[in-house]
Amino acid sequence: MNSNIDINDLLEVQLKDSECFLKIKETLTRIGVSSKKENKLFQSCHILHKRGKYYLVHFKELFLLDGLSSDIDETDIGRRNTIAKLLEEWNLLTVVNKEKMNSILTSLNQIKIIPFKEKQNWVLCPKYHIGKDKK
Repeated sequence: MNSNIDINDLLEVQLKDSECFLKIKETLTRIGVSSKKENKLFQSCHILHKRGKYYLVHFKELFLLDGLSSDIDETDIGRRNTIAKLLEEWNLLTVVNKEKMNSILTSLNQIKIIPFKEKQNWVLCPKYHIGKDKK
C-alpha cells in the first residue's frame, strides 16, 4: 500500500451519542488478532478524533500518519472494515464513507472478539498508543 496517507484516506465514522466514544475505545481493546499459543490479543483498530471528526483506523494507518513505515495491506483494511461494520451493527457508530469499505471485508474467523466478562483472562496488547510521545 501507499506509504503516504492523508486524513481524507481514513474511514470516517459518526458516533451514535456522546457516550459512544469511550464504549468504542474499550470495545476495540477486545477486538483483534489472537495468539495461537496463549491468551493474548493484539488490538487491530483504534478510534481517532481529529479536527472535529472521528475515524476508525487500523494501527498500521496510524504508523503512516506518524510518518513511519508500515506494511499495511488489503487484509488489514478488510479487518478494519469488518470491525467498522460490527460496530455499526452494534449501534455504536455509523460509517460516513461506506464506499471505502464495501469492496474489502474479511471473514469473521479472521477476527477474535473477547467478551467483556472474559477480558480478565486475556492479555490485551495494543500495537499503537494514541497520544503517547513517539520516540
